[in-house]
Amino acid sequence: MLENEKAGAAQAGGQGKFALVSIRLPVTLTFAALVGGLVAGIAGAAAGAPEAVREIAALIGGLWLRALQMTIIPLVAALLVLGLVQMIMAARVGTVARRMIALMVFVQLAGGAFTSFVMPPLLRAFPVPAGAEAFLAQTPSDVGEVPKVLDFLASLVSPNIIAAAAETAMLPLTIFFVMFAVAITRLPADQGERLLGLFHALGNVMLLIIGWVLAIAPIGVFALAYGVGVQSGGGAFAALGHYVLTVTMMGTFILVLAYAIAAGLGRRGLPAFARAVLPAQAVALSTQSSLASLPAMLDSASRLSLRASTAEFVLPLAVVVFRATSAAMNLAVVYYIAALAGIEVSPAIAIAGILIASVISLSAVSLPGSISFVVSIGPIALAMGVPVEPLALLVAVEMLPDLMRTLGNVTMNVAVTSAVDRAAQDGNGTT
Repeated sequence: MLENEKAGAAQAGGQGKFALVSIRLPVTLTFAALVGGLVAGIAGAAAGAPEAVREIAALIGGLWLRALQMTIIPLVAALLVLGLVQMIMAARVGTVARRMIALMVFVQLAGGAFTSFVMPPLLRAFPVPAGAEAFLAQTPSDVGEVPKVLDFLASLVSPNIIAAAAETAMLPLTIFFVMFAVAITRLPADQGERLLGLFHALGNVMLLIIGWVLAIAPIGVFALAYGVGVQSGGGAFAALGHYVLTVTMMGTFILVLAYAIAAGLGRRGLPAFARAVLPAQAVALSTQSSLASLPAMLDSASRLSLRASTAEFVLPLAVVVFRATSAAMNLAVVYYIAALAGIEVSPAIAIAGILIASVISLSAVSLPGSISFVVSIGPIALAMGVPVEPLALLVAVEMLPDLMRTLGNVTMNVAVTSAVDRAAQDGNGTT
């Protein structure tokens, strides 16, 4: 049966003719542009640079930011449908896949809940450094109002999905595309394949456009950072360091949870699991890529004496559809921006954020961390009434939290594999 599951998983993973195009963000150059822009802004303010310089920089940065924003809705729509269909197809393959998906859902919800409980009091205990409000300089004044509970419930379903897209109303859009993806899986095979082909093409077109936009990211980031440097001075650097530390802490929860799952559900001793997963973790930190870490994860599974049939099915599928740290760390970014804007997130909105973050994590399928940063966090922020504009600058430092993202993802993938393998053995009456 497992051989059939492997074949089904390969199809569910969207490989082959439906593969997405590959794009890259010039990470090092963009980070250098962020630092350079902040330094130039601080120096310009100290030297009394003309106001026209800041206005021109704001215009250039604003145009780049809008070009980035215009791709979010269609790209998320395409990738969300593809990710959900892939997961549903995988769940149909067999018991092993269903166990894996159940664990994936649990991890995402647990990570989102942890961040929602811990991040707000953490930011109250260790406030955002002074001057960080300059990161909101590009934010329109009408963005950031958190809806009341009744308004929030009324907004869950939109009578006009086109109008919802125009208003970037992510809650009704997400619900619609979840239903759309489920409906696709109920269609005759030929019709479903044609619709999936359309969404793959739409996703690829949007990825090409966002690739062009991100190719000039150093210019846009430098221009935006210049304005921040003028307004905030050295406080901007303190804010970025504070941001990296707090967001990374939320990812640490997933890393610890991975060890707990391996010990509890996988029944692996913690020292043995830690030794076995260490080589995969080293590859994860050096490459910042779950896909590049796949051979090392398979080796870790072998060191744990997991059945090859389970590892060779679960791990490749996990690389395609599972981002363990996504909900926890993406929500952490949103809560950080909410703190910058002085927005209090109500319990109802927090619950919605957890659910949206868990679902949207599927839209990051097979994308580099810097790209999924924009695609995954933007919709969550929009759904929670939090400004998205600071993401244009925070993406420049994503290379640092991304170390924890990859480390947590790879460790959790191996932990989930051990838990699924143990459950499969128990189900077969073996020890």
